[in-house]
Amino acid sequence: MTAASPARGRFITFEGGEGAGKSTQIRAVADWLRQAGHEVLSTREPGGSPGAEDIRALFVRGEAGRWDGITETLLVYAARRDHIVKAIEPALAAGTWVLCDRFADSTLAYQGYGHGVDAATIREIHRLAVGDLTPDLTLILDIDPAIGLARSRGTAVGEDRFEKLGTGFHQRLRQGFLEIAAAEPKRCAVIDASDDVVAITAALKATISGRLGLERDGRADSRADRP
Repeated sequence: MTAASPARGRFITFEGGEGAGKSTQIRAVADWLRQAGHEVLSTREPGGSPGAEDIRALFVRGEAGRWDGITETLLVYAARRDHIVKAIEPALAAGTWVLCDRFADSTLAYQGYGHGVDAATIREIHRLAVGDLTPDLTLILDIDPAIGLARSRGTAVGEDRFEKLGTGFHQRLRQGFLEIAAAEPKRCAVIDASDDVVAITAALKATISGRLGLERDGRADSRADRP
């Protein structure tokens, strides 16, 4: 008799503008889930696999106008494809929960709403590169761009190409994230990222528990198996 395959892991993406605090919150959520007994992979985009990290270096460094919107879209989807094949899909298949700092919604927000790349073009590239992989839950950390940019300055040395873009760009991408959330309310949840760190973490845990059927401590809800 062969052993049963592990249940597929859950895929949670964290989105938001510059300085929204995604990295800090992913660490907190990952610790919470691990304490509840889940295997967790924390990863990021662009990046998350060796090939994707090489592309990231091109994407986030240099002058703000280094690439146009279409070039950025193609770069990030090349990285995303490698990330999915080498890291995300193997982890999910093994039953690991994947927490990803940015995914496809960032491309639609940054390159679509921010740079004006046609949404249909982005979706077609997405179909070719990603297929039907969709996050189980997307947590959008919403913050006023002025506050977020003030927080983020100097936190990632050299990786500041998008921080150099004007206020209008960052206002457009914030609006993009909010419109994405409004269009897909079953997948997306908007979290106020202007609150203190502890309150944001609590809101994220409550949202994950409610949306994915977990107890408050992050363990699977035993009631899901009851008649």
